[in-house]
Amino acid sequence: MLILTLKALHIAFVVSWFAGLFYLPRIFVNLAQQIEPPVRDRLLLMARKLYRFMTILAVPAIGFGVWLWLAAGFHGGWLHAKLALVVVLIGYHHGCGRLLKRFEAGTNRRSHVWYRWFNEMPVLVMFAIVFLVVLKPF
Repeated sequence: MLILTLKALHIAFVVSWFAGLFYLPRIFVNLAQQIEPPVRDRLLLMARKLYRFMTILAVPAIGFGVWLWLAAGFHGGWLHAKLALVVVLIGYHHGCGRLLKRFEAGTNRRSHVWYRWFNEMPVLVMFAIVFLVVLKPF
């Protein structure tokens, strides 16, 4: 029962964290376009609040994942690959924070097209993680 509870909590927090990872770069797309100051200020407020909230969600997502790993004794190459991708996601999350600071400082140099491509990365990582966990190919 403990393992199933840990799995449920891990999945719920991961899904919630990913919602932020998917949406924050979409806000960046809008911020990178020429917009009026009131709209820009509102988008920056939304981005700040979302970044804080998704950081709060990431901590239990990772914590329950580690607890699940230790409690269930998962092992294998698929797990090492999954953990490497989780590290990539943590780096992506941190990178979003750095990009947000650039928008706040008015020093963004990237185009809205770049942010559209940047937004696709967590989708690809999510698919890879799901396939690794379900198929356990190695």
